[in-house]
Amino acid sequence: MTDLRHYDVIVSPAITEKSTTASEHNQVVFNVTRKASKPEIKAAVEALFGVKVTAVNTLLRKGKMKRFRGTVGRQSDVKKAIVTLADGHSIDVATGL
Repeated sequence: MTDLRHYDVIVSPAITEKSTTASEHNQVVFNVTRKASKPEIKAAVEALFGVKVTAVNTLLRKGKMKRFRGTVGRQSDVKKAIVTLADGHSIDVATGL
């Protein structure tokens, strides 16, 4: 039985061109909550997907200023986690949970 807190840690997979090229090196990129720590991210990925994680790298992308119909707004900050999987393990992010 997976802990329900694991679903709160991982927000969504990040599907970008850069994350697609990282998948060739056994890495998967996820958008995570701002308060999530590396051990929490590792435990959530291992519990939800049933894989072995060797490393977790995180980065915080600051929100950009955007203009929409003359009104200036600010996008929110996004924390991303680059999860390196052990050899022989893989996650298909296209199928979802």
